[in-house]
Amino acid sequence: MKFVIVGTAYPLRGGIAHYVSLLYQALRERGHEVLVVTFSRQYPKILFPGKSQEEKGDAGMPIPSEAIIDSVNPLTWRSAGKRIADFEPDAVIFKFWLPFFAPAYGMISRVAKKQLRKRGKNTKIVFIADNVIPHEKRIGDGAATNYAFKAVDHFIVQSSAVERDLKTVKADARYTKLAHPIYNIFGNAIPRSEARKKLGLADDAQVLLFFGFIRKYKGLDIAIAAMPEILKKYPKAMLIAAGESYTGDEEYRTQIAQLGLGDHVMLNTDYIANDEVKDYFSAANAAVLPYRSATQSGIVQIAYNFDTPVIATNVGGLAEVVIDGVSGLIAQEATPESIAQCVLAYFTADLEEPLREGVRQEKKKYSWETFVEGVEHITLSAS
Repeated sequence: MKFVIVGTAYPLRGGIAHYVSLLYQALRERGHEVLVVTFSRQYPKILFPGKSQEEKGDAGMPIPSEAIIDSVNPLTWRSAGKRIADFEPDAVIFKFWLPFFAPAYGMISRVAKKQLRKRGKNTKIVFIADNVIPHEKRIGDGAATNYAFKAVDHFIVQSSAVERDLKTVKADARYTKLAHPIYNIFGNAIPRSEARKKLGLADDAQVLLFFGFIRKYKGLDIAIAAMPEILKKYPKAMLIAAGESYTGDEEYRTQIAQLGLGDHVMLNTDYIANDEVKDYFSAANAAVLPYRSATQSGIVQIAYNFDTPVIATNVGGLAEVVIDGVSGLIAQEATPESIAQCVLAYFTADLEEPLREGVRQEKKKYSWETFVEGVEHITLSAS
């Protein structure tokens, strides 16, 4: 079959680009022809709070792509739709995560569909919906999302939280639930002692890792506030926060200073290049996700790639993939007290190795082959 993937792609950076690269690779391994259509401009600089939109150096997972979509230029949306139609795909797969892209996606879908129907091609428009309702809402989100969703033949959701949101926004949506596959793009783990030496950490420290873009809903402040209670029993405990902050890091540095945690919290708010990810996960005893809200999280799938247990809050779809007592621990509330309680239980009961084995078993569910089989079934099924 022939597929087009529309979304962020290398050299643009971040989890969406990684996902697109891995999906491209998985489809190609199944013998399909694949065209990736990506952005010449993803965000205007005035709207992008980060330091850079592109990977550094040789990092990333290069794949062939055509960078022809300018997110704020409708003329390019029409051109992209025509280019997609010329490829004559069986399905066009959009990676949807923000309403900001909905107008472009909606027009691209309509132009492509119209051109393909003229050629007698019944191509399916498929949206992989990471979020249906955004974590940080803006005026016009609903109208933009509805415009894009009216052009969609089939949705893929990856958690029950997104499934519920989709039913709320589009009650008649056709959809399939497929698990978010593992991010196996970052290489293999290295010895813990080697990783900790790189990061300047003691071999006998209890190390927690908060990883990924730092945004308010992800609750880094909750993890920091949990540290004093953890340190009462484990005075060598460390929290690493590694990932770019779109709102700056002043509030977190102030919190760290006020709590006297300067020797116990490592804050690296630069974007973490792909070839450095293994250092952080290899150094950690556990990943911590103290999220206030969530749909699903790609961070869990990165942690699972390194067999790292996860301590997460019971929000969104996190408890669907972090199985309490099997591959991690679930805190029932997004509070410092609840996070600290789980961390203390984790170390006191010496749960790391049993939960690592649980991760090894649990992650077998999240293969790219299984995901692509689902995509193939959607493409071949009746509309």
